[in-house]
Amino acid sequence: MAGRAIQDELGIENLCYGCGPQNPEGLHLKSYWDGDETVCTFQPRPAFMAGPRHVLNGGIIATLIDCHCVCTAVSAVYRSEGRPMGSDPLVWCVTGSMQVDYLRPTPIAAPVVLRARVESIEGKRTTVVCAVYSGETERARGRVVAVRVPLSWRSPS
Repeated sequence: MAGRAIQDELGIENLCYGCGPQNPEGLHLKSYWDGDETVCTFQPRPAFMAGPRHVLNGGIIATLIDCHCVCTAVSAVYRSEGRPMGSDPLVWCVTGSMQVDYLRPTPIAAPVVLRARVESIEGKRTTVVCAVYSGETERARGRVVAVRVPLSWRSPS
């Protein structure tokens, strides 16, 4: 995994709580291509605990999957169009649907690794599947349908 993170290559102001580099309170996910999949390593903080102090909150897990998959989808669209990330016209996707399966508790003390791959690109819809690991154990998995939207979507009406 070399180069800059997908989130740093987007070419757009991104204030998203999960993946926005410009959000001072956010999670600041960094996703990188590794062959045909993207990888993100995230170290949970104690504030992200579930009811038990040693387990990561399910909403944080869902946010990790959502943001990693949407950024993967954006990057995949650029790749499918044969152009560099951040080139005009800028690509932006939003979550159209998301499914998360929680398989096992995710320890909060260890890094979490997300591995995602593009399942399909069909028109404005990119489907990405993701597995969440702590150590060698798969803890959760998700499937996100990301929908390409015009940049005007980002501005209030």
